[in-house]
Amino acid sequence: MSQLKPAFKFQDNHPPVSDFEQEVLAGLRATPKTLPPKFFYDEVGSGLFDAICRTPEYYPTRTESAIIRDNVQAIARCLGRGCLLVEPGSGNSAKVRDLLAALEPHSYMPMDISKAFLQKEARKLADEFPWLDVYAVCSDFTVSMDIPIHPEGVHRVAFFPGSSIGNFEPADAAAFMVNIRDMVGDDGGLLIGVDMKKDAGILNAAYNDASGVTAAFNLNLLTRINSELGADFDLDAFAHHAFYNEHLGRIEMHLKSLKAQTVHVAGQPVSFAEGETIHTENSYKYSREEFAELAARAGFRLDACWQDADGLFSLFYFAAE
Repeated sequence: MSQLKPAFKFQDNHPPVSDFEQEVLAGLRATPKTLPPKFFYDEVGSGLFDAICRTPEYYPTRTESAIIRDNVQAIARCLGRGCLLVEPGSGNSAKVRDLLAALEPHSYMPMDISKAFLQKEARKLADEFPWLDVYAVCSDFTVSMDIPIHPEGVHRVAFFPGSSIGNFEPADAAAFMVNIRDMVGDDGGLLIGVDMKKDAGILNAAYNDASGVTAAFNLNLLTRINSELGADFDLDAFAHHAFYNEHLGRIEMHLKSLKAQTVHVAGQPVSFAEGETIHTENSYKYSREEFAELAARAGFRLDACWQDADGLFSLFYFAAE
């Protein structure tokens, strides 16, 4: 661990702000209708997602955390102590905490688009690990992976947990990993969490919890549109609809119109047929071979893989090649 006084630095790359009204109207005018999943995460939505992660049916969060805890020394040896650890979309940096003591990185760089939230969470982590240099970067990591420091002789490793890669279309996932490969360089690596293909019953239950938290999370998107765009969605006229599309290897989340109706959004009419849906999110699932092939197209070689005993979830380490 560093003997020098640890640093805490914050860099604002001024990521572009989404035009909520424009993107919502464009999605609702499309065929089929869609809404970007990034808009789930207002304050209420973020709280509901945290609650989803605690439901008994939703296995990915607790399974990945257990994989990290159970294999932390092996993971640290694989990544190499003293690395620059970069976490795109760091959120509250919950899972990295299980890695830091074992890994003893040169420094930790959380990246997130939410400036105030990132500042708060990064400062909190720096206080918890007083020996650690923390360089927080406010950035849209899907657009730019530019990082402000490149310490000489220190290899870079990206950490992308939570099966977030599954929210990308496969071609976009490969393109995203190309950006990571460019960022970490020739001696870098990628530690990434991936949800595995499995029995459809387990997958369908995970996105249709009995307590209705995922349904509330999905419907909250309409509540947000009502509040921020003056829309008149009747939440009782829409239902959460999530299912595993086995042919495409993905969970699909939709909001289904329960009747023929017209909704007004920002003063614009939007018509729905009975049974018509708004497609709100995908979550792709992979086999080990499928994901290794995807990563290989981005310039990564599979070096290690850790799984739970039931093979529900995998944590992969890829080395740049």
